[in-house]
Amino acid sequence: MVSRAERGPVADWFWTIDRLFMITFILLMGIGFMLSFAASPAVAERLGLDSFFFVKRHAAFMLPALGVMIGLSFLSPRQVRRTAMVLLAVSLAMMVLALFFGIEVKGARRWITIAGISIQPSEFMKPAFVVICAWLFSEHTRQPEIPGNLFAIILFGIVAALLIAQPDFGQTILTSVVWGGMFFMAGVPWFWISLLGGLGAAGIFGAYLTLPHVTGRIDRFLTGEGDTFQVDTAREAIIRGDWFGQGPGEGIVKRIIPDSHTDFIFSVAAEEFGIVFCMVLVAIFAFLVIRGLSHAFKERNDFNRFAVAGLVLQIGVQSMINIGVNLELLPAKGMTLPLISYGGSSMIAICVTAGFILALTRRRPEKRAQERSLFRAAHGVPAE
Repeated sequence: MVSRAERGPVADWFWTIDRLFMITFILLMGIGFMLSFAASPAVAERLGLDSFFFVKRHAAFMLPALGVMIGLSFLSPRQVRRTAMVLLAVSLAMMVLALFFGIEVKGARRWITIAGISIQPSEFMKPAFVVICAWLFSEHTRQPEIPGNLFAIILFGIVAALLIAQPDFGQTILTSVVWGGMFFMAGVPWFWISLLGGLGAAGIFGAYLTLPHVTGRIDRFLTGEGDTFQVDTAREAIIRGDWFGQGPGEGIVKRIIPDSHTDFIFSVAAEEFGIVFCMVLVAIFAFLVIRGLSHAFKERNDFNRFAVAGLVLQIGVQSMINIGVNLELLPAKGMTLPLISYGGSSMIAICVTAGFILALTRRRPEKRAQERSLFRAAHGVPAE
């Protein structure tokens, strides 16, 4: 146990970190590892691999992901900004390269191979994009003559264009919702909110008219016609699980869900552990979002407030999309459940997000001193 009397980076980190956040992130990673035993063996066997191939890879991804999360949590807000700037520049460059040299999977070029490792750059772009936009919004709030909002709009346009070019419409919607939420927090007039909302709706309608895969997914969702095998099977797994599930390893329907270890792991959890377990899982994600927004509400620094709110919204909205697809409340979209689904890029990128959240929500002596100074100035209390 680290003593409060100790001084040093590790001791300071231990006593200033939001330990509830840390425990929750690690708990989700543990649940994901547990569910990999239930969801991935059938997929591995269909591909002619060892039954525990994906379980072993999941465990291998967990170690560096956990190291990334803890390492980033030591950063100061300024270091978070600088790290995000570098990460954003690298990930955007890799997204451009993926369009020309990337691996094509199901008609999309979202992955690029480096040293034999397949990476999805857009996953790493998301947390960096949120942090940089938070900085731009905060700079405009602090000094209105700085065109921070304009730069944030331009950056959003670049990111959205790259995502659509891949194409990755789901990530585009996720990024747009999170960016719009931060823009709203930055105090944008209702005129601009209405205008941007209208442009977003027009963009969705335009995608429906011009992108065949978007058209197909929306039509299948609305009519139930066409290839709906995966979502229908996922629904059957959820229904079979009932309230308390069939028990660990007793799932049958899960064996024929093609993406049971990634996009449809929530359905596997429902079949084996029941609806009650899934409700607990949803409550854990809700706790993360609510606690993050509570931190943001109390935060006096605009950058910290916008960044923390945007990062927890990113996790919350992504989990909502994944769960909504599993429950057939949203059109089918390949999006992982944060820290639960199999996927190296997704897990490490979410741990980057978690590390940024932990770094920005730490209790710092200089932060408390600044808050006391602001309180005295606001209430006319003389300095000590």
